[in-house]
This record gives sequence, C-alpha cells and structure tokens, in this order.
Amino acid sequence: MPVEKTQPKALPQRVVNGHVLYHHVVVATGGKFVFVSGQLARAADGSIVGPRDMRAQIKQVGENLKVALESVGASLADLVKTTTFVTDIDEFFKHVDVRHDYLGVALPASTTIEVRRLSHPDLLVEIEAVALLDR
Repeated sequence: MPVEKTQPKALPQRVVNGHVLYHHVVVATGGKFVFVSGQLARAADGSIVGPRDMRAQIKQVGENLKVALESVGASLADLVKTTTFVTDIDEFFKHVDVRHDYLGVALPASTTIEVRRLSHPDLLVEIEAVALLDR
C-alpha cells in the first residue's frame, strides 16, 4: 500500500459540521509524486467563477483540481497533501461540505491559511495539492 493515513490519538481530530477535515499524518512510499499548482476559481477561458462567492469558488477549485489530476492519470483519491489559502477563514469553514465533496475522498494531510488577498480581489480560495500515483 503506497499511502498510509493516520490520526494519532494524542492529537485532536478536526471536525467541522460533522466532516473530518484532514489526516494529521500521511506516509507515501513508492510511486510517482504529482505536484499541482494552486488552483483558483477560474473557468477554462480564464474568467472568475462565482466572484466573491466562497461556496461557488470552492466547488470550482475542486473541479479544477480534478481536471489537473486527471490530466496525468490521477484522481482526487490519490491526494496526499493540500495547502489552502483563503481570504476569510470563517466564511471558508461555513462550506466544509463542499470541500469534503472533493477532498473527503482522499482526506489528505492539509493546511489552511488565511491570507489578505489572492491574485484578484474577487478570488477567495486557492488550493495547491500533492498526489501520489502508485504506478
């Protein structure tokens, strides 16, 4: 098994609205690593999806992550680590169900950071990811 995920009993498990948000520890062995640049809520034509709408943007970012991973034969289930940048962490945590729809299939190790601004004032969330292919 190339990926082992652990929730040490001595560390608190982060649950929001009934959704476990991440594993504390992910051990990845063998295989090939896939590094995905930060994905924003942009459509294929570059337009912003859901300007100033956190829920719509989390969904678009999830879709963009799927497309990026599928382009190299990976899927969301192959994720081992994500880093999420948000402009309003309180608003972000109101929509963990959408995040869970995408990242819950892998429940990777995860870090979420509130930032002052992303590359455009209408953008609210950006996620970069690491996946592991076992082939």
